[in-house]
Amino acid sequence: MNKNHYVVIMAGGIGSRFWPMSRQNFPKQFLDILNTGKTLIQWTFERFASFIPAENIYVVTSNEYKDIVHDQLPELPKANILGEPSRKNTAPCIAYISFKLMQKDPKASLIVAPADHLIMDKKGFTKVCLEALSFVNKHSAFITLGIKPTYPNTGYGYIQHEQQSVSDNVYKVKTFTEKPNLELAKTFLASGDFLWNAGIFVWQVKNIIQAFEKYLPEMYDVFAAEKEKFNTPGEKAALEHIYPLCTNISIDFGIMEKADNVYVIPSSFGWSDLGTWNSAYENLEKDYLANAVAGDNVVVIDSTKCVVKAPNDKLLLLQGLDDFIVVDTKDVLLICKREKEQEIKEYVAELKRSKGDQYL
Repeated sequence: MNKNHYVVIMAGGIGSRFWPMSRQNFPKQFLDILNTGKTLIQWTFERFASFIPAENIYVVTSNEYKDIVHDQLPELPKANILGEPSRKNTAPCIAYISFKLMQKDPKASLIVAPADHLIMDKKGFTKVCLEALSFVNKHSAFITLGIKPTYPNTGYGYIQHEQQSVSDNVYKVKTFTEKPNLELAKTFLASGDFLWNAGIFVWQVKNIIQAFEKYLPEMYDVFAAEKEKFNTPGEKAALEHIYPLCTNISIDFGIMEKADNVYVIPSSFGWSDLGTWNSAYENLEKDYLANAVAGDNVVVIDSTKCVVKAPNDKLLLLQGLDDFIVVDTKDVLLICKREKEQEIKEYVAELKRSKGDQYL
């Protein structure tokens, strides 16, 4: 293991599309969505701990989730669980860990990954990450991992790359495209030079800090002004000062789409961003009628292509539903057509207006 290799796991999201299982006080990254016996963040930590020293793995989360992270990842040094005072998207989160690491280890190379993605092929994933680290350690480059698409998904971002590789399996990125419509997604798939954007990045810390200075200069300035306080008792107070001054912006939009030294490694390691109940459906085992059931006490009759999540200690009997999402929790029952899953976020917003925060 290389002592200059680091990982940051981003774990601050709310996961509202997985409501009612994912709640504001206990979001999806801390849940066992697929009934595997481990939560999503536990799987993510385990993947990285096999080739990155545990003391070099950091989790950036909301201040309110720090205790949950500590409970679920007791192997992680408590000092490596970093709390953000407010949610400002991924750019400030990455600026925070980058400035912190720069103060500690100017030779640091960093893998940035979300806490809640599903990756089935751990060995394949490790191989690609090590290839990416090797490339960025030799070049002033930002690597993003691209997933070879298997169907025209309209819920993912896409990366277009040059046809000619610059190194073994490393390609220069031409364009980023946010969630396309179905026709465009089909065109992307047919062209052969588009990949799904997995939102997993690899770079040298000194290079990403230079990119902040160039592309997000105001954010760079507020972090640079407080950098001496990182890794000291003054770090928390510095963050309280910095975060209100930061724009709410993603690293994709703020830097990756503007930089001219972005490269992609086309990958196939059984990836899903596990962002919606339909993505859970795709990754759960199905019965002979294509129902995906997570729960030991569910009985399904005359129903097809449903995704069902229920507590093990409660009997749930389902009859006569086709293509539905059914999620039962102690205080909420959701029954929703699978085709409407992208609108769950809107339903939650409506609930907030009519019922307050009680069920969120």
